[in-house]
Amino acid sequence: MNFLSAFLFAGIACFLAQLILDNTKLTPGHVTSFFTIIGAFFALLGCYEKFIDFAGGGATTIISNFGYMLYKGAYLGFQENGIIGLFSGLLTYSSCAIAGVVVFAFVLTLIFKPKD
Repeated sequence: MNFLSAFLFAGIACFLAQLILDNTKLTPGHVTSFFTIIGAFFALLGCYEKFIDFAGGGATTIISNFGYMLYKGAYLGFQENGIIGLFSGLLTYSSCAIAGVVVFAFVLTLIFKPKD
C-alpha cells in the first residue's frame, strides 16, 4: 500500500505540473518555484507532514518537499534562536539534500555527455 500511495501522490503532483506546463506560458522554472512555494504553504498549514505520513517517499522526493524543508528549518531556527534563527535555520534542515543534489549532479555530468 505504501508504494501505491507514494506513486499516486507523486503522480498527481507531476500530472498537475504537466497540465500547467501544457496549458500556460509558464516555464519549468516557474512551475518548480510554484511547487516549492506550495510545499512551504502546506507546511505552514500543517498538511505536508500528513502527506509524508500518507505517501512516504512519494511526498519526500518531489520538489514541494524542498519548500517543506525550508519552512521546517526556518521554523525550528526561529523557535531556538528567535529572528536570527529564522535565517540561520533556513538551510540547516535541507542542507543534506542540497549537498546530495550537487554531488549527484556532478557525478552524472562526468558520466553522461550533453547533446549538441
